[in-house]
Amino acid sequence: MAGAAAEKRRLASVVESWRGRPVLILGDAMLDEWRFAESDRLCREAPAPVLTLRRRISAAGGAANTAVNVAALGGRAALVAPVGADAAGDELHDCLDRAGVWDRTVSLHGRPTAVKRRMLAGNQILLREDSGDPDDLLDEEGVTRLLTALDRATEELRAAGGEAPTLVVCDYALGGLPTGVRGWLVANRDRYATVALDAHDLADWRGLAPTVVTPSFAEASRLLARAAAGSTRPVGTDLHLDHPDGEVSDGPSELTVGVAPGEGAARLGPTGEPTPGEGRVAMTGDGLSVTGTGVTVNAGAGDEVDRATLAESRLAELREHTGAEVVAVTLDTDGAVVGGPDGERRRSHSTPVPASHAVGAGDAYLAAMTLALAADAPLPTAAQLAQLAATITVSDTGTCVCRREDLLAALDAPRGTADRSTPVGAEELATIVDEHRRAGRSVVFTNGCFDVLHPGHVRYLAQARALGDLLVVAVNSDGSVRRLKGADRPVNPVEDRVTLLAALACVDHVVIFEEDSPARLIEVVRPDVYVKGGDYPPEMVPEAPLVRRLGGQVRTLGYVPDRSTSAIIDRIRSHGQDVSSPVAGQA
Repeated sequence: MAGAAAEKRRLASVVESWRGRPVLILGDAMLDEWRFAESDRLCREAPAPVLTLRRRISAAGGAANTAVNVAALGGRAALVAPVGADAAGDELHDCLDRAGVWDRTVSLHGRPTAVKRRMLAGNQILLREDSGDPDDLLDEEGVTRLLTALDRATEELRAAGGEAPTLVVCDYALGGLPTGVRGWLVANRDRYATVALDAHDLADWRGLAPTVVTPSFAEASRLLARAAAGSTRPVGTDLHLDHPDGEVSDGPSELTVGVAPGEGAARLGPTGEPTPGEGRVAMTGDGLSVTGTGVTVNAGAGDEVDRATLAESRLAELREHTGAEVVAVTLDTDGAVVGGPDGERRRSHSTPVPASHAVGAGDAYLAAMTLALAADAPLPTAAQLAQLAATITVSDTGTCVCRREDLLAALDAPRGTADRSTPVGAEELATIVDEHRRAGRSVVFTNGCFDVLHPGHVRYLAQARALGDLLVVAVNSDGSVRRLKGADRPVNPVEDRVTLLAALACVDHVVIFEEDSPARLIEVVRPDVYVKGGDYPPEMVPEAPLVRRLGGQVRTLGYVPDRSTSAIIDRIRSHGQDVSSPVAGQA
């Protein structure tokens, strides 16, 4: 039991370490629309249910949902994607704003936002209507605008995080990532520290050299089939993919039980969602056993092979053909198989759920895997967290999003230490900072009176938090404020000021100091980054020489215009004088 608790604490520390990581998501964004209806009769015209719409939900889908998951898990997510200048695009923008994603999408006229509309009755999906033409590639102007947005977002995230951002590419064959965009990414690969790729056609991305790829079983099969085309393969287990009429699946691995395509017999079973029992199939001597969306598995007589075993046997080839350090083959309700440079194979498992519960679970898997690898977590840890993130999102119908607090709750992480900023004393602060520094995390330090907390403070502190992994805010005591600001200040006592600061998500710890200068605390904390507000250069900050002597850097962040404590207090006093005047009283 003690070992299990220690393992959960270790995993929770990784979740904490990726907080604020800058991640740029690029790709095919779409809107997921869920229409929940009731039905109690069939229509007279046909044996079809009559539906009464009761509820409608819109959610970010595709690359947009990956961005939402990155933000929900605690990363700093920016989305670059082509989006139509239409009603669906407006709804998608609202979804991104609510999730806290930096919306850097490119609005295009004449190219509609891709939408997946699902109609449900009794939580059963009855039909799905898709809009958006995969053949509608970006024109030259669209490519130019997308590359401009991509370049700017990359620099914006680098400036906010002080390091090369992580890149996630989501290519779902909807035309948003044409050749010009792929070429730009290959040429600019060195601008990104970690690169994750989720693509329906991995062969298009061989030159990117991604850190991790997350193909489904069908996507992995497609790549291997293309690589094997025209060559003689060794005798034994073989994967082949032949899509009729060039059709490309956009869902999970789709398998049916029957005979191989092209052998003169019709395929058996439905296509679309995985069928029961598809994961483990007894192979026969004629090699005709499992088909579906063209996937054919051949093996020797008497062999019993499942998708996980097949994927494990081909991980090295998948790494070779994708150029990726890590390959994670996702198996829907069967979990995933992961392989890295060490050659070890790692298997994770999931809990079978209705298909309507698993929409977007792969986005949660991709987001958690990417954040963990970006935080330099070992591959087994990243695989564990990715599978856990995907698993805990599938409890209900809808597009899956894994929140940081839910992931920590699944790891039994105490809320007081893992997800809430805490007022501390100077001695306790020194211990906390030492622990974080030993874990390789950078410490950001700022100080101020914060007398009347306002939007300028909130933006300033959020920007400061983005510069490192831990933000410590030092607050002047009441006596210190009086000496600095005058006898009529502070307006709010230090207890209230600390409570408000500690409630901000971007603040990790708050400490009070009695002196007029935070120099003593700076020596205790030895910050990696010391931040001050103002429009003057860092050289003019009084504490700059001390910070630099201790090995840190100094940054200054500008204030929001007309958002200062003094200006707010002046307006309040002016308003009070107006109210007390005879003219104001007559109004």
